[in-house]
Amino acid sequence: MIRAVVLDDETKGSSLLAHKINALNESIEIVRIFNQPELALHEIKVIELDVLFLDVEMPKINGFEFLERLGSFDFEVIFVTAYNEYVLEALRANALDYLLKPVNPNELQIAIDKLKRRINQKNLIRKSNLLRENNNSSSKLALPTAEGIYFVRKTDIIKVVAMSNYSIFHLDENSSKIIVSKTLKEFESCLEDGNFLRVNRGSIVNLDFIVRYKKGDGGTLELVDGSEIEVSPSKKKLLLDKLYTQ
Repeated sequence: MIRAVVLDDETKGSSLLAHKINALNESIEIVRIFNQPELALHEIKVIELDVLFLDVEMPKINGFEFLERLGSFDFEVIFVTAYNEYVLEALRANALDYLLKPVNPNELQIAIDKLKRRINQKNLIRKSNLLRENNNSSSKLALPTAEGIYFVRKTDIIKVVAMSNYSIFHLDENSSKIIVSKTLKEFESCLEDGNFLRVNRGSIVNLDFIVRYKKGDGGTLELVDGSEIEVSPSKKKLLLDKLYTQ
C-alpha cells in the first residue's frame, strides 16, 4: 500500500483531491490531510509516507518554502496547484509531477503510475541491497535513474557535474552521460576513497583524467574529454598536493 499525505490550505480542495485519488486507485492510502502548512511541518516528519501531494500557493508558507524548511526527506512530491507558472521551480525541487487544478483524472492516473514505477525502483534497490555498491569499499557505483539502475566503475568516471538537484556523470566509455536525481554532495563521500576531488561547488573530478593544470587564482583543469573545469581557490592547495603525490 502506498501511503500518501495531502497538504492544501483549502479544505474543499484537499478533500476533493483525496476523493479522486481514492476513486482512481485502491493501492494508495491517504494517511493524513493537512490544511495548515505550519502544522504539517511539525508532524510530517514522524509520518511514514511515500508521496506528498503538495499545494503551491498557501498563506505564510508556499509549497517550495515548505520543502525548504522541511530539509531532508525521502518521499516523492507531486505538486497540485491552480497556477501553471511554477513548473520550472517544481523541476528544480525534483518533484515527481505537477498537476493543475481542477485535477484531471487521466493526468492524476498518469502521475500515480509514475509514482508506482519510482517506488518499485526504490524497493528493488533496497531489497537487492544495491545501494551498498555506493560505499567506500566498492569499486562500482549503482546509479538509479528513471530508466533503471546503471552500474559504473569508478575508474570510468571522468567527472560529476551538478545541475540543480541532479548530478551528471561523464564517463570515459563511449563518452556517455548518466543523469541521476541526487545532489553532488550525496556522491562526494562515495568517491572519497578513489582518486577524486571536488574542485569547486559544482564539480567532482577524477584526477586520473586530468591532461593539464593551468595556473590562475584557483587554476583550471583540462580533462581528456576536452572540457575545462575551474578550480576554487580554496581547493587549489589540496589539488596540487594530490597531483604531486600521484
